[in-house]
Amino acid sequence: MKPGKNRSELCYTYIYDTSWLCDYEVLTDELCAQLGMAFSAAETDTALPDLAPDLDRLQALALHANGSIRGKLAVTEADLDWLHARYNHFRQEIEAREPDRLKNFVLPRGLAPVPELHQARSTAKKALRCLVRVEEEETRREIPPEIPRFLNMMCNFCFLLTVLINQRRGIAEPHFISRSYRVKPRNI
Repeated sequence: MKPGKNRSELCYTYIYDTSWLCDYEVLTDELCAQLGMAFSAAETDTALPDLAPDLDRLQALALHANGSIRGKLAVTEADLDWLHARYNHFRQEIEAREPDRLKNFVLPRGLAPVPELHQARSTAKKALRCLVRVEEEETRREIPPEIPRFLNMMCNFCFLLTVLINQRRGIAEPHFISRSYRVKPRNI
């Protein structure tokens, strides 16, 4: 397949590219949309006024991660430091109320923006998997280490926010106990 001559029939410049890099870019675009949905829900929820600014910044960072492989690196160490600080801030809030709340696997449930954040964390994992393939197929293209670090952290941050939001709302996620694996309590 090749693009036609009519620009209105081309949704993305690299959409016909067969590399994993294009898939990575499509997934980080999806991640940006999911974070935008989470932002919109948090922005209008009176119980979550402190989350909207973080989701606003995180959404922009998702698009910065999008272009940071094909183009110039746009996710900085300062962005990672900010995300770590916000992660630690919310983790402390959760643990102050319930010290063991983060030690179990849970089934993802809750009202908006919780589902959107669960989708975003899953999409961040998919984007990471695409980067593994990009590195494998394009030996001359270096993956800046900030990007996989950022996507891993974003995934964990999105999960942490789902727990925080459910905790603030008084919703307990059902614990999941695997029949397939012997699972030790986790601590994200």
